[in-house]
Amino acid sequence: MQYGILVIDIGMTNKKVAVYDENLIQMDAVYKEFKPLSVCDPDTGAAIPVHDLAGMDSWFVQQIRIFAQKYPLRAVSVTTHGATFVCVDKSGRICAPCIFYTYEPGQQFHDDFYALCGNKNDLQKKTCTPPLSALINLAKGIRFLQLKFPAEFEKTDVILGFPQYWAYRLTGRKAYEPTFTGCHTYLWDYTADDWSSVTDRLGIRSRMPELSVPACSSLGKLTSEAAERLGLDPSVIVTAGIHDSNASLLPYLGQNSSGDFILNSTGTWCVCMHPVHGKAEFSEKDLGKIVFFNRSALDEPVKTAIFTGGLEVDTYVRLYQKTCNTKDFPASVTASLQTLINEKNVFILPEAVRGSGQFPDSEPGIYENGIFYPLADMQSGNAVPPILSDREYFFAALDLSMVIQTEAALFRAGLKNSTDVFTEGGFRRNILYNTLLASVLKGNRCFLTTMKEATATGCAMSALMALTGKTHTEVSGLIGIDRTPVLPVDIYGYEDYKAEWLKHAHAC
Repeated sequence: MQYGILVIDIGMTNKKVAVYDENLIQMDAVYKEFKPLSVCDPDTGAAIPVHDLAGMDSWFVQQIRIFAQKYPLRAVSVTTHGATFVCVDKSGRICAPCIFYTYEPGQQFHDDFYALCGNKNDLQKKTCTPPLSALINLAKGIRFLQLKFPAEFEKTDVILGFPQYWAYRLTGRKAYEPTFTGCHTYLWDYTADDWSSVTDRLGIRSRMPELSVPACSSLGKLTSEAAERLGLDPSVIVTAGIHDSNASLLPYLGQNSSGDFILNSTGTWCVCMHPVHGKAEFSEKDLGKIVFFNRSALDEPVKTAIFTGGLEVDTYVRLYQKTCNTKDFPASVTASLQTLINEKNVFILPEAVRGSGQFPDSEPGIYENGIFYPLADMQSGNAVPPILSDREYFFAALDLSMVIQTEAALFRAGLKNSTDVFTEGGFRRNILYNTLLASVLKGNRCFLTTMKEATATGCAMSALMALTGKTHTEVSGLIGIDRTPVLPVDIYGYEDYKAEWLKHAHAC
């Protein structure tokens, strides 16, 4: 090992510190789950979940010091989930709560936000940002802090994206970076290539960082204080950080630089990312839908559509396990799937987090034999649809729902007949889901990819590019991405089933 790259990978639940060598092989990794802390809503007394930044900081330092003794580290890169920011005062200290983007402040808050900041469709055109629920739009999180914690927010000198906060802790430099700033934040105007009118409406333009640094470039070297605290050499460079979905996409960009593909990245969030190699433009039918543009690590538009697929699967599997008093994970076969499609009387409807995906008007629940069972009633035990006692049919219905939602996301991301679909993440192990998806996408080649730790690997790749000056195509050759074709089977009546499913989901 000539030198090592340290990756800090911050997910919503699990945090990871990993070491990669100069060939982008993961040499070591440690993980820890951080439960949310809470602050009290000053108006209602409700508990608002916040990130344990101090706990993370302490654990990161501990693990980095251990790795510093084992490996010749020369670069550090940070990747995090989106829609999260940190307010820093003039002394560099955190001055306001770092709130979970999953917190839902209520419809009145959203209405007031758009009354202040502008029409939803106009904002979507300019900022490439859709109207998401909870505080998943970063600008809404900022507005929420302004309203609920005005004294704390007033101390803010600069608002930093989550990866950039940790990079600031390492380098002392305050910057913004395209993959995070341009990801459904309402803060970046794609048409003007500048901070958006929302920053003016919120009165925060002067609090946004002035320095822009690309994801695959060095933000700077460690401060002497950070180097001593971490046990690292002061010559270690630090990248500006990268949004997690864009980190996952980066190796695919390197290996498919001239091809048309969509990365179907599956997990808690299912994210369909389509590099468009052109302008960030919406059609009229896109407006109002959960479709947006990311900025890739190469600072190019990536048309993106999302839904909380993994969260929905986990929600319904837990419901099944509770109802049947079992720890078994339900499974199904193609025969069950075909029977459900033929009968068209069971439909599992989105969205577990209302307004987060491709069917924001849908009420989550199960529609069976003319009766609707709301998800909340099932979770409380007040309703138990018969399908929950049949493991094969239940999971087949759940897979059908996931495929319909995936198909909608793929088309909203710009799927064409020639577009290849690469599925990575948790859903790649679901044989029925992948077989059905390949069977309904007859004009596309579907593949399962085997790249492990895609987010952390892409993050390490960005650091290697910053360290060596090599291009993404040169560096991506170090990463093995096996592609296994998914063979379709004959499925009859899917379109008729989907039409009934869409009626019940109140699809637009």
